[in-house]
Parts: sequence; structure tokens; C-alpha cells
Amino acid sequence: MTMAHVIYEFGGVEQLRWEEITLADLQPNEVRLRQHAVGMNMMEIGLRIGAYPGPPLPFVPGVEAAGVIEAIGSEVNNVAVGDRVGYVGVPIGSYCETRNFPADRLFPLPDGISDKVAAASMVKGMTAEFMLRQSYAVKDRSRVLIHAAAGATGLMCVQLARHLGAQVFGTVSSDEKAAFVRQFGCEHPIVYTRDNFADVILAATNGQGVDVVYDSIGKDTFDDSIRCLQPLGTLCLFGVASGLPAPLDLMSQDLLTAKFFTRPSLYAHTKRRGHLLDLAAQTFDDIKAGILRTEIFAEYPLRDAPEA
Repeated sequence: MTMAHVIYEFGGVEQLRWEEITLADLQPNEVRLRQHAVGMNMMEIGLRIGAYPGPPLPFVPGVEAAGVIEAIGSEVNNVAVGDRVGYVGVPIGSYCETRNFPADRLFPLPDGISDKVAAASMVKGMTAEFMLRQSYAVKDRSRVLIHAAAGATGLMCVQLARHLGAQVFGTVSSDEKAAFVRQFGCEHPIVYTRDNFADVILAATNGQGVDVVYDSIGKDTFDDSIRCLQPLGTLCLFGVASGLPAPLDLMSQDLLTAKFFTRPSLYAHTKRRGHLLDLAAQTFDDIKAGILRTEIFAEYPLRDAPEA
């Protein structure tokens, strides 16, 4: 038995029910993991309200955690009892104290990375790594726009973009957040509650626009994200915090600009075990090198997750 948050109906935080659940028998390819720190992400909100695809009701939400292996299945040979490990993505179900998890979806936590830092940085940091190094390979003097730059994932993107030599634009909701993201390398914070970000960017770049937009907002930003892209620019839509954008007719797009559209996914970039291990290692290396700084904005006991 273990304690977990269970969702029986889609809705608000009141749908998170803290209760005792029974763990299934350990399968040959699984480990039993005692979780020491669980990360919180926008994905959990989407799962809770039914906006993102997830397991059938009822289910335990959550997509990342760090902990220690307590037991291993009969066919597991890549990890051992006592190993510190982390995971991201599927199978969903991190909002619990102990769980069973496929051994081949785990990666080691290096010395010097605490459980709390790992849980606060795995999804966000790994997302920044694959988007800025693979979805669109940011390089020296690239022009980059990062929406929600002061958010956890946005802040990781800002730091990595600056390290890679980019000119960084970022949208924020206030002057206080603008000052905050400047400390992390966002040269051009734009307070979107006051200024239209596309107008600001086009004015600052003599009408050329940016090479890439990393958009986690969706509906409210999508059209202007397209508008401020330069010809052959790339729009990476990786979140829909404001809702889904209207369907896009690609053939109606300007033939003279030929923009690229992609929907980056951590699941796709970690589907193969080798890619998962490489991406985790890159993220932890960048944290240890000081390229990525993890900001932990709040800590709660797991049972109090609805208050977060």
C-alpha cells in the first residue's frame, strides 16, 4: 500500500483525492521506487482537467520524480537496489509516495544533483535541451522568442539560448518579471500586457523578425508568433496554456516566407532509451556547469499538492 493523489473526475484541484492505494505485483521489467521529490508541471493541470490525453479514469497524475530503488524485477539488470534515479513522461503516475516503474525508462541521478533539484529540472530542463538543440538548433546570433520567459520551462530556455549565443526576446506579464528574466540572459523582455510582442520584435529587428519562436501559450499568441517570424523561421508550439489555437491552413501561408511549424514533444524525444539517457545526461551536465540554474519557487509535502 502507498499514499497517492487519485483523480476520479476531471475538474479543479478538488478532484485530487489523497488516499491509500494498492500497488500491483512487481513485473519482471519493473522496479519499485520510493520517491523523494516529485516535480509539478503544466502537464498535470492538463491531465486533471481532461485537456491532455492520459490514462482512463481513475488515475494517479504526474510525469516526473526522483527517488531510490527499493526492489527490482527478475529481468532487470541495468539498475540495482539503492540506486538514485529519475524519470520523466509515461507511464503517468508520479503523485504518489511509492510506485512501480519500467526500469528501461529510468536514468541515473549524478552526484551533485539533489533529488529536489532533479525533480524541479528534469521535464523543464530536458524540454529546453531538445527544443533549442534539436527542434530548432539555436546558434550564435540566432534571434529567439520565448513565451512565458519567467516560467520554469521558459527560464530554462532563456538560459540555454543565451549560452548558445542567441539574441533573446521573451514575453512576461510585468516589469518585475522583466527585471527577473534579464538576470538570466533575456536581453529583450517584452511586457505583453502593455505592448504587442510582434510589433516590438519587428521594430527591433528592422522588420526581419526572429528565427524561432518557442510558444507554450497557444491560442493567445499563435497568430502574432507567426507574424514575427522571419522567412524560413520556425514556430515550436509546445504548450497551450491559453487554449488550442485555431486550425492552421498551411497552404494559405505566405509563399514568400515558407515558415516551418513543429509540435515538439518530450515523449517523442525520449522514446528510445539511448535518446533518453543522452538528454538526461546533457541536462544534468549543463546544470552542474552552471549553464542552467534551477529555480525552485515553492515546496510542499506531496499530500498538499492541491495547494501548489
